[in-house]
Amino acid sequence: MEPYSCDTFVALPPATIDKRIIFGKNSDRLCDEVQEVVYFPAAVHDNREPLKCTYIEIDQVPETYAVVLSRPAWLWGAEMGANEHGVCIGNEAVWGREEVCDEEALLGMDLVRLGLERADTAEKALKVIVDLLEKYGQGGNCTEGRMEFSYHNSFLIADRNEAWILETAGKHWAAEKVKEGVRNISNQLSITTKIDQEHPDMRNYAKQKGWWDGKKEFDFAATYSYLDTAKMMTSSGRYCEGYKLLNKHKGNITFETMMEILRDKPSGINMEGEFLTTASMVSVLPQDSNLPCIHFFTGTPDPERSVFKPFIFVPHISQLLDTSSPTFELENPVKKKLHLKSKPDRRHPLYQNHQQALEVINNNEDKARTILDNMRKLEKELFKKMESVLQNKHLDMDKIANLFPQSTKDEIRIYKANITS
Repeated sequence: MEPYSCDTFVALPPATIDKRIIFGKNSDRLCDEVQEVVYFPAAVHDNREPLKCTYIEIDQVPETYAVVLSRPAWLWGAEMGANEHGVCIGNEAVWGREEVCDEEALLGMDLVRLGLERADTAEKALKVIVDLLEKYGQGGNCTEGRMEFSYHNSFLIADRNEAWILETAGKHWAAEKVKEGVRNISNQLSITTKIDQEHPDMRNYAKQKGWWDGKKEFDFAATYSYLDTAKMMTSSGRYCEGYKLLNKHKGNITFETMMEILRDKPSGINMEGEFLTTASMVSVLPQDSNLPCIHFFTGTPDPERSVFKPFIFVPHISQLLDTSSPTFELENPVKKKLHLKSKPDRRHPLYQNHQQALEVINNNEDKARTILDNMRKLEKELFKKMESVLQNKHLDMDKIANLFPQSTKDEIRIYKANITS
């Protein structure tokens, strides 16, 4: 299953500088799928109408937190995102001995959004996800159109203080707490014998299935999948390659380091082909609560040819129009059994201009150099401003409210200047 892949990373002090936790994820999806970056404000739900997720309805909660999400434009949930309390979540497709359910339930991407909307710490988000998993289950087609593609999920959940790895097999799960150093997940179970929380029936179920004899030390990844966990860190797979890249920079990891890891093509982390990196995210979570968390999103494929644009939660955030896909009135994905034979055009303005610029880059060497140089220049300016914010210098609330939309417009301006000239 290696081609169908994502990679999520976290680095915590002392692996990072300036007492920051750095979160990063590449979302690797079908090459023609559009991913949008969207913001939803905090809300109070008085009437408590059922909540429509991608395929099923679930109970709503009284209050939800503000969230920023990077998501495939056709569904309700998200591949990755953050909330106003500095909680970040990314998910991965995983497979193992437990069969994937064909019935439509909650997608792993729905669980990402639900965890962000309902929890103000990483550990609470973990509890939200496992409680929903127990009540509603996971399942359903994870692509738009006729291709059937379903899987179980693993999650990397981080906040300003710690991170949690949550890995699932049907309704069963194990969780590992990460307090320092580096950790990553890819498309395989990776929790072995260090289990800090677990489904109460997880071990007994494995015994009943004949996957564990009840005597040797319990190893979640070895028991619930087909992995030889003794060889897990020496394979040539993306999980191992990602771990090597994190360790290469251990002690000096910054948000720029994390972006370079996400841009790495030799390791396969920056994917190309039928499945490619359709969007990327990097977050800076300072342990000092007086400093804001900063979340960078591309909203476009291939991080090497994209701009990481910053988002900070403040009051009165401007709408993210240039990274929001068009909606279609007749669309009703809830309880949707038949998928569209042809996909609607979901390209948002940034995506459209980015794709046109890529054509120019591929066909005109001089313009390619100009476009890419201007993209990196814009990005460096944004990084400099964000580093100033992280050093506790002046925070202009009006400018921050428009930070991501303005950065997106500046990026589009670079593309348009070279598409039409």
